[in-house]
Amino acid sequence: MRKFNIRKVLDGLTAVSAAASASSAAQQQQAGNRETEIQETLQSEHFQLCKTVRHGFPYQPSALAFDPVQKILAIGTQTGALRLFGRPGVECYCQHDSGAAVIQLQFLINEGALVSALADDTLHLWNLRQKRPAILHSLKFNRERITFCHLPFQSKWLYVGTERGNIHIVNVESFTLSGYVIMWNKAIELSSKSHPGPIVHISDNPMDEGKLLIGFESGTVVLWDLKSKKADYRYTHDEAIHSVAWHHEGKQFICSHSDGTLTIWNVKSPTKPFQTITPHGKQLKDGKKPEPCKPILKVEYKTTRAGEPFIILSGGLSYDTVGRRPCLTVMHGKSTAVLEMDYSIVDFLTLCETPYPNDFQEPYAVVVLLEKDLVLIDLAQNGYPIFENPYPLTIHESPVTCCEYFADCPVDLIPALYSVGARQKRQGYSKKEWPISGGNWGLITQSYPEIIITGHADGSIKFWDASAITLQVLYKLKTAKVFEKSRNKDDRPNTDIVDEDPYAIQIISWCPESRMLCIAGVSAHVIIYRFSKQEVTTEIIPMLEVRLLYEINDVESPDGEQVPPLPTPGTGSNPQSIVPQSHPSTSSSSSDGLRDNVPCLKVKNSPLKQSPGYQIELVIQLVWVSGEPPQQITSLAVNSAYGLVVFGNCNGIAMVDYLQKTVLLNLGTIELYGSNDPYRREPRSPRKSRQPSGAGLCDINEGTAVPEDRCKSPTSGTILRLKGAILRMAFLDTTGSLVPPAHEPWREHNVPEDKDEKDKSKKRRPVSVSPSSSQEISENQYAVICSEKQAKVISLPSQNCIYKQNITETSFVLRGDIVSLSNSICLACFCANGHIMTFSLPSLRPLLDVYYLPLTNMRIARTFCFTNNGQALYLVSPTEIQRLTYSQETCENLQEMLGELFTPVETPEAPNRGFFKGLFGGGAQSLDREELFGESAAGKASRSLAQHIPGPGGIEGVKGAASGVVGELARARLALDERGQKLGELEEKTAAMLYSADSFSKHAHEMMLKYKDKKWYQF
Repeated sequence: MRKFNIRKVLDGLTAVSAAASASSAAQQQQAGNRETEIQETLQSEHFQLCKTVRHGFPYQPSALAFDPVQKILAIGTQTGALRLFGRPGVECYCQHDSGAAVIQLQFLINEGALVSALADDTLHLWNLRQKRPAILHSLKFNRERITFCHLPFQSKWLYVGTERGNIHIVNVESFTLSGYVIMWNKAIELSSKSHPGPIVHISDNPMDEGKLLIGFESGTVVLWDLKSKKADYRYTHDEAIHSVAWHHEGKQFICSHSDGTLTIWNVKSPTKPFQTITPHGKQLKDGKKPEPCKPILKVEYKTTRAGEPFIILSGGLSYDTVGRRPCLTVMHGKSTAVLEMDYSIVDFLTLCETPYPNDFQEPYAVVVLLEKDLVLIDLAQNGYPIFENPYPLTIHESPVTCCEYFADCPVDLIPALYSVGARQKRQGYSKKEWPISGGNWGLITQSYPEIIITGHADGSIKFWDASAITLQVLYKLKTAKVFEKSRNKDDRPNTDIVDEDPYAIQIISWCPESRMLCIAGVSAHVIIYRFSKQEVTTEIIPMLEVRLLYEINDVESPDGEQVPPLPTPGTGSNPQSIVPQSHPSTSSSSSDGLRDNVPCLKVKNSPLKQSPGYQIELVIQLVWVSGEPPQQITSLAVNSAYGLVVFGNCNGIAMVDYLQKTVLLNLGTIELYGSNDPYRREPRSPRKSRQPSGAGLCDINEGTAVPEDRCKSPTSGTILRLKGAILRMAFLDTTGSLVPPAHEPWREHNVPEDKDEKDKSKKRRPVSVSPSSSQEISENQYAVICSEKQAKVISLPSQNCIYKQNITETSFVLRGDIVSLSNSICLACFCANGHIMTFSLPSLRPLLDVYYLPLTNMRIARTFCFTNNGQALYLVSPTEIQRLTYSQETCENLQEMLGELFTPVETPEAPNRGFFKGLFGGGAQSLDREELFGESAAGKASRSLAQHIPGPGGIEGVKGAASGVVGELARARLALDERGQKLGELEEKTAAMLYSADSFSKHAHEMMLKYKDKKWYQF
């Protein structure tokens, strides 16, 4: 009886007809009568759509910056995105509207602001003092291309170098240009006969802010005196320059060149370099120059009090290292360490203890931004180990092929997955704390567990803890290890139906309560996993091979030739070509020599050691039939209460008992449709060459008896037709509540049970929720069916359509989910035209319809999913997950949940100049930049040179506008005004402090002048 019920439920699953059948007027009348029976609580005001957070590695990174006081990292991308990282769990995503590539980022250190320079020659000032950073000012250059920017520590004047070789100066508070300009021809004068090229470097001398070092691409470096507006020294070199770095004492600087050399220059000796180094050049005999190497793209020169300075560089390998991975080189004293990276190096930064450029730098780590990864190297430990990265940046380790999202999971799931995943962590990381530690976490207003599962192209599956808008990897499962791997292309079985990634995951079906996991792969394979905390060794991997084929025979051919099967209409897939057989020993053939009964992948026949976590229960593979490859699996479901897994493709459907390891049901599409087949296909005629019907059903490796009682007649019952392919089904009880699938609670199977437990488990009978039999159900229940075009609610057991909603006429639904929200349920849909819609249940009343995101690529279609409590996600790029909410309550609480990037931190004290340096005028020389660059001295810049654009910061942006370099007073005023307090006393005290500091500065200056020319014995 139970089998009969299950098969009747399957009627709805395969109703993928393009024809739609409308309900009768009498049924619609019934719907009106029943509508009052179920009280629906969800209203339109419960819904609001907004993005929440973005996780993963920034796609196509292009720029890097670090605030050494706030300890925040910023990454810009080629698509104009900005990602900011603080302590683990504190991260933020912003986007430049133009979408132009970010070429450089500069923090206003410890000011809660960031300047971004873009490839469209715009500069933007971001306010980081709010949870969602916003642009305060923008400046668009009209006549010149930006190539390099430099903002000195504790300065409000930003130097902007251009492609023409000129330097403009921007006031970062007002975002206006100064009239002070350094023109390229004035900078080089007669030292070069040709244009020196774009600006590739700008920096001020660490010991004298009045001296600006300017690097031109052609190889010329100029030390510019800002006060006298002329060059002090010019340094020329034959090779193009890529980067320049100062020694902290300001007496030497180092340049990296296109021929793989480093040149160290003494500031006062411009004629030739003090030293030339080729870090990766082969030293030739007879004193000849080393062979040229690849360009050194960047160099940094960092000093330590206790020992030798660090010279850190990227690139510069010799040309004969073909195929060698990109390297970061760390030179420290006489030792040179070459650290190989997995991807190309985009940029790197050395993290130092001090923000002051005129102090010993004391480097402790290097941040390396790679094309597809972020690496932190510990400079303080021998061997330079890397830090364990706490950010969820490995989503793309293998390309994501599918995604599922589960909110409100059982509370014991995340600890269980974490405990088995903790054993997978690799060793050898730095023992120090992660150094990017800025910001504060937001308030946790959502207390329910959330899990994201990603399926990947290499057959791996990753479980992620996604609770409270964070993301952390819990556990990784490698499904491919059950199969034999071909060592080279010639060795590959020609039974593959895909050229690449034969183990790629297509569908994931997971029962969180029982922890049963089922996956369908691209090679027409299904694997069922059971969760265990015990390690086991499986001697023989349980396996089933299933024949699933729909064949048509219009005319019986006299010579018994096989007629190739036709694909189901509307699938759009081309028939696979027949591949010549090359492994007769591993495959069987039909009488006419066509490949038959061969799976696409070969399961290992050796014992398999399975670690704690998910362990294989059964491998099911569809086989080739008469020279035709199996069609890819399109639907999959697992039921832990009955120990069943069911899957289907365009040829039919199969049901497997994974406990008994046997096929219960194997129906072709024709057998499901019966006489109602909309395509009028003839049933296949019997052939002498075919195997008996039982053997054709499946091949069981263990040699178990094959059931012969297969139902050969078409199934009975109503065929429900909707426009478009069926996407989702669910059942509601008589109150309109969601009926969850029957399941058994999880228990450890690898530990022997005692007698009492065995008796309990035998007595335990899961509740059947099959709503198909009128004898079993006394009250109405409802089936909700969503297709690509419409949704219907069917009353059970009468099977009348009581509600119907045409979701879209001109587009089609990509994803539909029946989800719970605010103690009720609804149908959530994402359409290819970019609309996100929700409908009440069971009445299918429209509640939300928002244009969000058009389908721009198949990645979005493949990964978009809704879950309970108003949560949804999709893969916004190959490396990033975008989460969003359609719950009005979550939107309201989002501001509190987001972390804060900026936290008030005291700026470290400036380095002590020392007694004698202070008296003799040594040490760092300060510069009154306002006096040089202000409007009164430098005049106004040409209006046509750049255009100022106010930022769209909104009210929070206006509050943040007080976050300039000298904005402490304005910030205090804002904060106190909001509380209704008076500011008079604070302003008076601040003014007094400023006056006191100013008078102290004057006295100190007078003292210095007084003793400047005196000898030590004259004091």
